[in-house]
Amino acid sequence: MKKKFLIYLAVLSLLCGCGEARVQEGGADSNTVTEGGSLLVGITQDLDSLDPHVAVAAGTDEVLYNIFEGLVKVDEKGNMNPAVAESYNISEDAKTYTFTLRDNVKFHNGDVVTTEDVVYSLKRCAGFTEAYDPNVLVESALSVVTDIYAPDKKTVVLTLSEPNTELIYYLNSAIIPANYKDQAKAPIGTGPFKFVSYEPLQSFVIEKNNDYYGTKPHLDKVTFKIFASVDAAFMELLAGSVDVMTQLQADQCKQLEDKYNIVGASYNLVQALFLNNDFEPFKNAKVRQALCHAIDRNEINRMISEGQGSLIGSGMFPGISTYFANDLVNYYDYNPEKAKSLLKEAGYENLSFTVRIPSAYDSHVATGQIIVEQLKKVGVTMKIDTIEWSSWLSDVYRNREFEATIIGLDANLAPSDILKRYNTTAKNNFINYKNASFDEAYKRGVNAIGTEDKIKYYHECQELLTKDAASVFIQDPAQLTAVKKGLAGYTPYPVYVFDASKIYYTYTK
Repeated sequence: MKKKFLIYLAVLSLLCGCGEARVQEGGADSNTVTEGGSLLVGITQDLDSLDPHVAVAAGTDEVLYNIFEGLVKVDEKGNMNPAVAESYNISEDAKTYTFTLRDNVKFHNGDVVTTEDVVYSLKRCAGFTEAYDPNVLVESALSVVTDIYAPDKKTVVLTLSEPNTELIYYLNSAIIPANYKDQAKAPIGTGPFKFVSYEPLQSFVIEKNNDYYGTKPHLDKVTFKIFASVDAAFMELLAGSVDVMTQLQADQCKQLEDKYNIVGASYNLVQALFLNNDFEPFKNAKVRQALCHAIDRNEINRMISEGQGSLIGSGMFPGISTYFANDLVNYYDYNPEKAKSLLKEAGYENLSFTVRIPSAYDSHVATGQIIVEQLKKVGVTMKIDTIEWSSWLSDVYRNREFEATIIGLDANLAPSDILKRYNTTAKNNFINYKNASFDEAYKRGVNAIGTEDKIKYYHECQELLTKDAASVFIQDPAQLTAVKKGLAGYTPYPVYVFDASKIYYTYTK
């Protein structure tokens, strides 16, 4: 799966502590499963592409998860389970991955998945010449793959140039038909739902795939309604015309309790004030360190997440618990006087800069407003420039035309995935962080076979990011989702997906 990123709305946990998912199910008898019915899900971000290998935004992945599958597929516990493949094996030297395909898996057009389709899909994601498409966001983690081939009609083999035990987390890239050219208009996958229609800025509609090889969905139809703003979406929630919506604020949820159950869960994001390390003031590490001391993360957590978020001190979220460097969380204490001293040493006592924040996401704007007031106390002026989501993608992320931004970054559950964007030459290193020691530690971590060695090198990566103050790392926020009473089965995942296949009504609709 390609690395995605996400702008999160203010998400607050009213019902449970961060890291604990609690599903509340409504209806007189929540054990009664009613088959059929339709669902309307509210989202506030348009899809950036219907082609799963081209899409960049995590909000798009959230939706396309229901249509596409890879050789393996993540579940709600973070396990990578066989999907299009029925089984797989990783060699002892971690340089050969062998997959056995499941029998009679069908694409939504009725064609049976072949090894040709799988090889084509993986080569397309890896940027192999014979499947190269300039529109595809090539998965950098697959650069270690030297060959992808099918020795027979049931088997696909990947050979690697170096050991990599984490590659399995990237092999949930969508398997698509090799000879189908209309993915961007009418996507075809193997998932539990199939595509019906898409109207930009309005809706994305899917329906039950009756030929699905696995457990079939309960619902007949799901419509993702695209709202232009959070306020517009919330008004329809109040009216009860939206069945499910995630990424809500606490005060909003309090107004919904008569019609909705609220599901609280950890978000598994790295939320930060990201600094462009190529922008003149932020080329100076002392300036970046000063901002780390000047920003009170606890106050942000209290005001944005009611204290339910988890503070972070580097570029990894706590959900990757084995590798998360907890000892770095409090590396920078809130110390305005220290911040002033560092700014003076750096020659920036009157620092002024602009933070670019997508206008559709209230919580980022709110976070920015809190930081504006905090920085005033150390003589720093931060101006907020709110921009459209599409402009953020093109200007900030792709073209790196920004001084600072506030965003939440997601990742799959491979520890390398959240860290790889800080490699000097990484295409998605949008903050322009450069450190040869980080690059070397990262490479050693990826190549390590033993867990203890991986922990050592990935901890070193996090420590370098922290001590360099690559950005101001704030928190892994908490998330709230409103689920209309009478619905059950909504399940939070440790990655950013919306699984509609498990949702059902507990009464006849």
